[in-house]
Amino acid sequence: MSTILPTLRPEYERELEPFTAVPLSRALPWYRQLWQQGWLRKALILLVLAVAWEAIARVQDNDLLLPTFLATARAFAAAIASGELPGKAVVSLSILLQGYAAGIVLAFALTTLAVSTRIGRDLLDTLTAMFNPLPAIALLPLALLWFGLGTGSLVFVLIHSVLWPLALNTYAGFRGVPETLRMAGRNYGLRGLRYVVLILVPAALPAILSGLKIGWAFAWRTLIAAELVFGASSGKGGLGWYIFQNRNELYTDRVFAGLATVILIGLAVEGLVFTTLERLTVRRWGLQH
Repeated sequence: MSTILPTLRPEYERELEPFTAVPLSRALPWYRQLWQQGWLRKALILLVLAVAWEAIARVQDNDLLLPTFLATARAFAAAIASGELPGKAVVSLSILLQGYAAGIVLAFALTTLAVSTRIGRDLLDTLTAMFNPLPAIALLPLALLWFGLGTGSLVFVLIHSVLWPLALNTYAGFRGVPETLRMAGRNYGLRGLRYVVLILVPAALPAILSGLKIGWAFAWRTLIAAELVFGASSGKGGLGWYIFQNRNELYTDRVFAGLATVILIGLAVEGLVFTTLERLTVRRWGLQH
């Protein structure tokens, strides 16, 4: 009994056109290309919010309660031209950087101890359970008693606002590091601080950056709130004091200009600092999409 073999189809080679034969600029219409730009979409959102603000303020027609967007823009431009707002912003940011840097150092030390020893892990769990739910601004009265009417009081509450969320995110990132990487580090003889810096930190960088952003947001809003009290007590301060002072004098457009400055600084830090840091690290290394 003979076996019938299947008919073999002849082989051939097809020349494919290069992928770049058609320029990518022609692949999409110009308006679709523009819509792919993230900065443009965000700018349109801000424009819609500004138009809605202007419309609501004109309908209400009460500059004391809600000045128009144009009136706020004029007050903002005047304060920038006089140098008042930039000076207040520099004061606030200089204090913020002190507390933020100190919080980062303490959070790193605490999480390093937590991943190295059992007592360090118990210490981190206990302290975060105690102090993380406690609002940083609630400690300001004690800070004023301990450190007086100076920068030390603000730095103290800023450290509290940064330390616990950053420590929790960093420790969660350390615990999520694959066991394969941990074993590789131990096989190379890495222990203690070198093990944390060379193995855990690079692998947990997305979680660390997330903690840095959360800590920044907490510190920024805590600082403005603290300056409202601190400025009222000492008669000086940064952006928070600027807002408080103009509220007392019923310059509502300047109050909104101060609030706009706080928002713009937050957007600038998020868009320039953290986005750039993510692009140069976790996205470039393939740790985040």
